[in-house]
Amino acid sequence: MVECTPLSESYPILSEMFFSRADTRIFMRQLLLDILLENPPRLDNFITGENGEALTGLAAWLAPQNREVSLFLWGESGSGKTHLLRACGALYHDAAVDPDMGLSDEASRASLFHAVDNVEALSEAGQIAVFNRFNALRVSGGRLITASCRTPRELKFREDLRTRLASGLVYRLTPLSDDEKREALKAQAQARGIPLSDDAVDYLLSRAPRDMRTLSSFLIALDKRALEDKRAVTLPLLREMLRAQTVF
Repeated sequence: MVECTPLSESYPILSEMFFSRADTRIFMRQLLLDILLENPPRLDNFITGENGEALTGLAAWLAPQNREVSLFLWGESGSGKTHLLRACGALYHDAAVDPDMGLSDEASRASLFHAVDNVEALSEAGQIAVFNRFNALRVSGGRLITASCRTPRELKFREDLRTRLASGLVYRLTPLSDDEKREALKAQAQARGIPLSDDAVDYLLSRAPRDMRTLSSFLIALDKRALEDKRAVTLPLLREMLRAQTVF
């Protein structure tokens, strides 16, 4: 039998480099996750863009005196639907994860405010569950906010649920343009005192996830990493962090 010498003994420098990079990836992943947890979705950290009407309508709908049961948000991926659903304080459900919508647990029964994301993914059982929840919330004075990539009329649902979702307030969300994301990132960088070049912004937009919450969190992580390493925020540092970031 041939004995294999451990890599760390044969190539100590290579082994050190390997584990150093692995540690860097773990550090970067944890740093970004921590920042995301420290900065949960809120209405005041939603970058509005061309969605001012929808955001104003949502804020009015959330007011205590509002009696409208349902609000429906629709728009393409990256337009901010999930951010707003998680920001409004409702009990959040994702039909893409649970298409049958198990709403029989104690927390679901007790809640008067539900948010259902990706409603287009609802199964037949899930549609029945949301239909029954809608009716219960209407009787009890509760609220239901839903979101989809399609309009209510385009949903291939049972008619009674589709008409109920269409009967309330309906707003379209549009994603931020690259120029709007660029300006938002530069404004956030300036507010934190980060000298972020146009090249760095373009590089980040071309290689990181497109949603503003992750982009903003990465900007904070970049600032923290620069402070810890006592380095300037430069394009090489940004490249280094993106290479180490396995979340992307």
